[in-house]
Amino acid sequence: MARKKRKVPGVNASSSADIAFMLLLFFLMTSSMDTDKGLPRRLPPPVPKDQKNNDVEINKRNLLVVLINSQNQISCGGEPIDISQLKDKAKEFIDNPYNDANKPEKEEKEVEFFGKVMCASKGVISIQNDRGTQYQAYISVQNELARAYNELRDEISREKFGKAFADLEDAQQKAVQEIYPQKISEAEPKNYGEK
Repeated sequence: MARKKRKVPGVNASSSADIAFMLLLFFLMTSSMDTDKGLPRRLPPPVPKDQKNNDVEINKRNLLVVLINSQNQISCGGEPIDISQLKDKAKEFIDNPYNDANKPEKEEKEVEFFGKVMCASKGVISIQNDRGTQYQAYISVQNELARAYNELRDEISREKFGKAFADLEDAQQKAVQEIYPQKISEAEPKNYGEK
């Protein structure tokens, strides 16, 4: 006697799409995604159209020029230096501990929590890079300069308040920032060539 082939019943897959969609939503909601972080810089407001181009005169001693050429070589204050030396050069310029005549002039200021303090708050660091400068070299210079400010702020915070700058209250942070205001000027890239 011949056997009849039985038909295998089909699997009902109508709810599989719903389950896959719910799993996808679950993993999207519970997983975290990395977010890119940039440099914390506040851009100046746009210049009004009717404003004239006024160049600000800065005393030469109050300006530290950091050049990055197309070969990613760094010059600080007219001297070629390595990136590892930049932070210390910047700290010395920003603080001017010995009131050097070639570094920013110091003035006495009344600062909350500190009283009267001699500050070299007129100092400006100008970053100028070549159009051929690699982005990584530019970011490395930015990081070293930010590190110089952070270390100076941390040192004075630990000395005065016994804790790091980041752990201070807002009013205390503003007082420290008044002593070491971060003044970094970024010029438009030019073709400096190999200096």
